[in-house]
Amino acid sequence: MLLELTVENFAIIDRVHLRFQPGLNVLTGETGAGKSILVDALGLLLGGRALSEYVRAGSRMARVEGLFQLDERLAEKMRPLLEEHGLVELDEPLEALILTREIRAQGANVCRVNGRAVPLRLLQELGTRLVDVHGQGEHLSLRRPRVQLDLLDRYAGTQELRAQLAARVGELRKVRAAIRKLSTDRSGLADRAERLRFVIQEIEGAGVQPGEDEALQEERRLLANAERLAELAREAYALLYEGDGDQMAALDQLGEVFRLLQQLSKLDGRAQPHAASVEQAIALLEDVARFLGAYLEEIEYDPVRLQEIERRLDLLFRLKRKYGPTLDDVLETAARARVELERTIRAEERLKQLRALEERLLCQIGELGTELSAARRQAAERLSAALMRELADLRLEHARFTVAFAWQPDSNGVPVTEAFGEDPSARYAFDATGLDRVEFLVTTNPGEPPKPLARVASGGEMARFMLALKTVLGEADETPVLIFDEVDTGIGGRLGATVGHKLHSLGRQHQVLCVTHLPQLAAFGDAHFRVYKLVVEGRTVTRVEHLDEEGRLRELAGMLGTGESAWEAARELRRQAGELEAEEKGVQIK
Repeated sequence: MLLELTVENFAIIDRVHLRFQPGLNVLTGETGAGKSILVDALGLLLGGRALSEYVRAGSRMARVEGLFQLDERLAEKMRPLLEEHGLVELDEPLEALILTREIRAQGANVCRVNGRAVPLRLLQELGTRLVDVHGQGEHLSLRRPRVQLDLLDRYAGTQELRAQLAARVGELRKVRAAIRKLSTDRSGLADRAERLRFVIQEIEGAGVQPGEDEALQEERRLLANAERLAELAREAYALLYEGDGDQMAALDQLGEVFRLLQQLSKLDGRAQPHAASVEQAIALLEDVARFLGAYLEEIEYDPVRLQEIERRLDLLFRLKRKYGPTLDDVLETAARARVELERTIRAEERLKQLRALEERLLCQIGELGTELSAARRQAAERLSAALMRELADLRLEHARFTVAFAWQPDSNGVPVTEAFGEDPSARYAFDATGLDRVEFLVTTNPGEPPKPLARVASGGEMARFMLALKTVLGEADETPVLIFDEVDTGIGGRLGATVGHKLHSLGRQHQVLCVTHLPQLAAFGDAHFRVYKLVVEGRTVTRVEHLDEEGRLRELAGMLGTGESAWEAARELRRQAGELEAEEKGVQIK
């Protein structure tokens, strides 16, 4: 339950601190006093839109804070979410939550849980589990079929089954997106495959080898310079071995030098190492001469081979320019093309797999949708019976209420296991909520067929339908705090006591906060708060007073009129409310 609410610098509220009670808490006051502003502040605390206009003029920041007491069931339900965000330790007791929302005049806002900053989405998720706000706008939202479907699911307790179906629908949407993409690309897949095959054939058909271009360039250089190479080798060989005319060959001259140094070393030992050096030089030069001789035999001028190399290098150059810049890049291009070609070839197989998966998901959605529809139809019968009992209490005893279900045939839809009177061989449209198109039908006049709620009910009747729905749903709703903002709109004073009695009864399962103008309703409050305005230092401010019994009588009398008769009427309202409450307790005791 909501134990405390603190509102600071919000609209015309400078500071208000409220301590709410279990059961029915009513807020009354003149129009414009600030009752609905308090509801707006609560909406902000629960994750509503933060507007800088909410900040009281002249203030730096608006602040709303709520202290919520958690029972054991709700604490265990909320613990995983709080542990996930590090807001509670594993073994730490969880008895209360403090939600805080701050709005700065510049527009920035901060959300806190137990003093720690949290994302807005977390505050919103916590808020939906703690409080359900029923404002005046629900008179209009109740007319929408999607809202009606949500209400029915809440009553039926089918949210988990609906979530399972929604998850399958999400998977199906991804599969269908992949199918659309593959199907769209399919027309270009053949052309792409042909281009890839050409690339592979062009590169692999050329028989490209790593480093081949460098080896060929070296061979081309040798062939192109064969004559010059032979000339240089012959000249060097001649100087080493043959000499030139009268000049001795280099090796012969070195042989003579070696002979002389040997003789010299016999006379002077210091020449011996140099003789050895010359001997080594002769051996090295003989190796060079042998190399040159072999080299001359290997040199071959082959213009045919040179032309082959030129053609080969030209082919490799074109491949590098097209797929390079290096030969390694060319080979990598061929490897990538083979992989992509394989993937392209497999695309058709992948498309078949996706279509099979699509059909499996459609069958699963059909099964879940059928199960969900069956649960909704059973709940709709219970809801109709319970709602008509509530409407009878609200002086709509001739009202008849039913829930209409419709399935829309769709060739791209799901197969079903049970058709509920529809064609079992057909396929039906669906979305994340299932197969059902639901609409609340009512008639308030005997003999008239039920028609959509949006076209039948007047403003007052719509208010009573909403209250009856909330009363019925409240018994199944696990949200601990219910807020009704002027739920009495369109309801006359004669029904005020009945409405008050129902809200008071609803307060046995929930904490109920109700903003009202009806004294007949306010008389049933377990706690009564008066909201009023006054001028302090030239500025209008809102104040909230928790009324004692005398204060309640004064407020009820003021709501009823003036004079002693209004006081008598106020006392009578409190007496009647007390009798009904006592009667309730007596029934419970039995």
